[in-house]
Amino acid sequence: MARIAGIDLPRHKRGVIGLTYIFGIGRSSARHILDTAGIDENVKVEDWSDDNIREISRVISDFKTEGELRSEVSLNIKRLMDIACYRGLRHRKGLPLRGQRTRTNARTRKGKRKTVANKKKATK
Repeated sequence: MARIAGIDLPRHKRGVIGLTYIFGIGRSSARHILDTAGIDENVKVEDWSDDNIREISRVISDFKTEGELRSEVSLNIKRLMDIACYRGLRHRKGLPLRGQRTRTNARTRKGKRKTVANKKKATK
């Protein structure tokens, strides 16, 4: 089993897909890493040799991945909230940031709400 950057890569997937399981590496980065390491992207992860894994790890060490990247992203969000800019306020309220409508279709960000019926006024 290939373990790179603290992540166990899926064994039965192609190399280019397997590398995307690492936070901070997408399809294009995975292609670039495998080209630099000199490995065909269609070779499955289980067929990588120890030398291949070592070379991939060396190339990935140039990238910002996993914990380092997660902490940078969270610090960026915290900075936006501290300076109280529009995006920071939206983060604080848990609303969409990038101009999406909120009257409908914001359930991922807002969460599922329960409707409450109106109370009738007591008559005198």
